[in-house]
Amino acid sequence: MASLTEVKTYLAHWFQLGKVVKSDRGHTQYQIEKVIQGDHFSLEFENCWAAIMSNQGRDLYLEGTDQTIAELLSPAWEIISCARCDMPVPIPEVELQSRLCPCNDLPGWPNEEIPKPRLPVNNYQQLHKLKKRLQHNLSQESVS
Repeated sequence: MASLTEVKTYLAHWFQLGKVVKSDRGHTQYQIEKVIQGDHFSLEFENCWAAIMSNQGRDLYLEGTDQTIAELLSPAWEIISCARCDMPVPIPEVELQSRLCPCNDLPGWPNEEIPKPRLPVNNYQQLHKLKKRLQHNLSQESVS
């Protein structure tokens, strides 16, 4: 079963490539310009996610897919990396991947020449981890 966090990151990745979330009836459409702001998701994305979750994702689906957001949150689905482009893609838990990835209608994707969509990164935390590793390595060298 895909968790709320997995579905949220799934949408965050696809929004970065210009995909939209639409309603079955075509009355509602969500498209995000800025998904990441610094080391966290943008307010625009968080507000969009809250709007999508206000009805548990019923009748809303990512452009190019057949399953609703609500279905992705059911036990029948999980989110894995696409074998073709390494982007998150939903698959039924009991079947092999037979559905197309939402990347199938993106011309020129995957494109290894540009950065891939990503999640927010806290630079301070990453630098702090790197500093600790370097200090540990230096202390190991001085012991030997």
